Amino acid sequence: MDSSSTPVPPTDLDAAAGALEEQAEWIESVDAMIAARGVQPAGTILDEVVGRARARGVGVTGRTAYRNTIPDDLVPPYPGDEQVEGRINAYLRWNAMAMVVRANKHHDGIGGHLSTYASTQTLWEVGFEHFFHGRGDQDQRVVPGDQVFFQGHASPGIYARAFLEGRLSEQELDLFRQEVTGPVRGLPSYPHPRAMGDFWEFPTVSLGIGPLNAVHQARMNRYLAARGLVDTDAAHVWCFVGDGETDEPETLAAIRLAARERLDNLTFVVSCNLQRLDGPVRGNTRIVDELEGVFRGAGWRVVKVLWGSEWEALFTDPAGPRLQARLEAMNDGDLQRLTVLEPAELRAELFGDDPALARLGASLDDGELRALRRGGHDPRQVHAAYADALAHRDGPTVVLAQTVKGYALGPNFEGRNATHQMKKMTAAQLKIFRDILDLPITDSELSDGLPPYLRLPEGSEELRYLRERRATLGGVLPRRPVTAAVLPSQPGAPVFEEFDAGSSGRPTSTTVAYTRLLRGLMRDPEIGPRVVPVVPDEGRSFGFEVLYSEFGIYAPGGQRYTPVDAGLPLSYREAAAGQVLQVGITEAGGLGDFTAAATAGATWDTAVIPFFTYYSMFGFQRVGDLIWALADARGRGFLAGATAGRTTLSGEGVQHTDGSSHLAALAVPSCRAYDPGYAYETATIVRDGIRRMYGQGEECFYYLTLYNENYAQAAKPSVSGVPGVDVDDAIVAGLYRLDAAPEDQPAQVRLLASGPSVLAARQARDRLAQEHGIAAEVWSVTSWKALRDDALETERWNREHLSGPRRTSYLRRALSTSVPTVAVTDYVTALPDQLARFVRAPFTALGTDGYGWSDTREALRAHFGTDADGIASATLALLAENDADGRPQPAPTIPLVA
Repeated sequence: MDSSSTPVPPTDLDAAAGALEEQAEWIESVDAMIAARGVQPAGTILDEVVGRARARGVGVTGRTAYRNTIPDDLVPPYPGDEQVEGRINAYLRWNAMAMVVRANKHHDGIGGHLSTYASTQTLWEVGFEHFFHGRGDQDQRVVPGDQVFFQGHASPGIYARAFLEGRLSEQELDLFRQEVTGPVRGLPSYPHPRAMGDFWEFPTVSLGIGPLNAVHQARMNRYLAARGLVDTDAAHVWCFVGDGETDEPETLAAIRLAARERLDNLTFVVSCNLQRLDGPVRGNTRIVDELEGVFRGAGWRVVKVLWGSEWEALFTDPAGPRLQARLEAMNDGDLQRLTVLEPAELRAELFGDDPALARLGASLDDGELRALRRGGHDPRQVHAAYADALAHRDGPTVVLAQTVKGYALGPNFEGRNATHQMKKMTAAQLKIFRDILDLPITDSELSDGLPPYLRLPEGSEELRYLRERRATLGGVLPRRPVTAAVLPSQPGAPVFEEFDAGSSGRPTSTTVAYTRLLRGLMRDPEIGPRVVPVVPDEGRSFGFEVLYSEFGIYAPGGQRYTPVDAGLPLSYREAAAGQVLQVGITEAGGLGDFTAAATAGATWDTAVIPFFTYYSMFGFQRVGDLIWALADARGRGFLAGATAGRTTLSGEGVQHTDGSSHLAALAVPSCRAYDPGYAYETATIVRDGIRRMYGQGEECFYYLTLYNENYAQAAKPSVSGVPGVDVDDAIVAGLYRLDAAPEDQPAQVRLLASGPSVLAARQARDRLAQEHGIAAEVWSVTSWKALRDDALETERWNREHLSGPRRTSYLRRALSTSVPTVAVTDYVTALPDQLARFVRAPFTALGTDGYGWSDTREALRAHFGTDADGIASATLALLAENDADGRPQPAPTIPLVA
């Protein structure tokens, strides 16, 4: 309501209150029916009633009254000591504030958030004190526990708790958001496992990613148990979300999956403080109503925690239905405004001039009026909701908890539109906050504007309680093992070596060869059960029907129908213990499954090897943010971008043809990106990846591009062309020589190529020799990124060690002479061009800049100039501009290849 609004007319209140009374009678009838017939029969009857109402044109929304889901008389007594927990919470609130204010006092503008944790603290602390199962004591081995996805902007609250637990020091708190400059480890802004690998588990602050990954974590827990790899039954997944975050598509993207697979090991907790960064989440409507409909429609149990116990006492008063009717008439903008009103204004808005409401309002003094809490700040109501969620079976639960943004920070913060951006507090504001929390801090300690950190006194009741509660629940949280689990053994060599001989002239694609390799790994007696294939609904494009039939698609309820291809050798087979994770038409969902599997070594102390295979254009370009979060989470595994390249996926056109994924992969430090052209290269790279990630424990992941073009797969050469480096090591390093210059002549030009462009380069080599007498050698670039990363690292080391011995990059070792070089790829020219400054020779890069088009491969490659003719023409032009020693020459007119 705005300041000019008037109370709801008494006649309207009478009608609304009457409707609520009639509603109560219907609810009593439903309760009686459930008691007499049972839950399932009652549900069937109510479904029929709703169906009848809809058939008569009644709009049934599924929204329930704007009240707590659990009636107050069914809310059990709070099992904890609210007074002791309240004092602990005061210390937590203070320290969370202090670290942000101190950081911005020392370094203006460094940022941080005060208000998000202020609104969510009760939601978190009820969990910490009574629900979240920990990962062992700090001085003990890390053990599996619950998986809690914390709301990222509230991270100071987690640091504050770790400080009280003795896990973090004052010095570390004072380095909040200062990760590279301090004498000890600084604390990252948000939950970042890449920055704090022994602490944070799940990246969440790129909004929407946490909820999506939480659903797939719950799914992965069930999958691992169904596969007999680890017992996950005791674990619960908790995901804390802001109501504004639900606007991100990823936040709600997987909720139908959670209901479909009956993931009762999953609870979402949405802090409905009704505010996002700039203003109200909805303003003119109510976000709680909206989310209730969305989640209930998806099949979730919805538990609303809107009002504290003090409100519930008012609702049971004879005038309670009239008060409820007044609140029902308010939108989010009105409800947010109630937070900032002075007592007289608040009294007028709630009770107005309605006699019955005025009498109810008169029973409250100003202090009691201000003490009316939203439900998300009442431990008793929150505990009841969490207990209900854990008791619920056959589906996930969402708790919609109404809170106040900036709660308890003082009148300048609570409910203000600007509160999200407020990072500082004046000495006067600090004193107000101290008084609200009733903390033992003197005015003089606040005079300089630097709030001190407060520890719970050793031997105090509060510290004893804090430690005992976490010990009862299994230890501290969040916590992550420094080293993730590795495999008990490596796969046998034959599964990789079978590709060394090539295909004996038979045309086949690298995609088919990859699927054959994957099948071989899944059959490996040692590591086969630990291979986790993940694929969207496009697996047949990659030959996955053989995997579907042999290993089964994971379906928690099994296959309860007869597929149309039943009886055929390669039938579509679902199974409760199926090995293939087929996620539907969703690359985001695939990344969710992949990430949960890729971090199982840390989450469950159980190493599994995920392979996520998808159309390459729909990877880095569509879900790059999820891939970045995978890297942040220290995930391990293989991303396989199939049907890759801008010209190789013939006929598909602009939206499907990938010319950029390898360029995007450059920005991800822990991504080892490869573009193999032959099956033996793919096998060698996968073998190295399994050894590196699951033998040595390196926390990286691999990106492979695969192609659907059929051609003869070459045999692995016996030498690499790089002195002292064998072929396997050269393939992994990113570059080796496929073809020397004809008849062992000195090379006049080098042709570097990756993926299927290797074939065009080999054809161009022959053509240059036959038609122009030019001796060219061909090098296979398996990884442009590996070469660049190594060259940059070498360059920086030399720059920082001017007086010591110089290092030489692998690229310089391989291309040690100044031979003019032409580099070609099926991706944009910028990919090979990044190597130009590291090659001490004239350099021309060829790629597929522009949009992809629909046509044949031959026509497309001619269009982009990356076919054999284009490579030969570029070579002639480069040589015409430079003499045999690489010196620039005037460019004469020369006949180019037609």
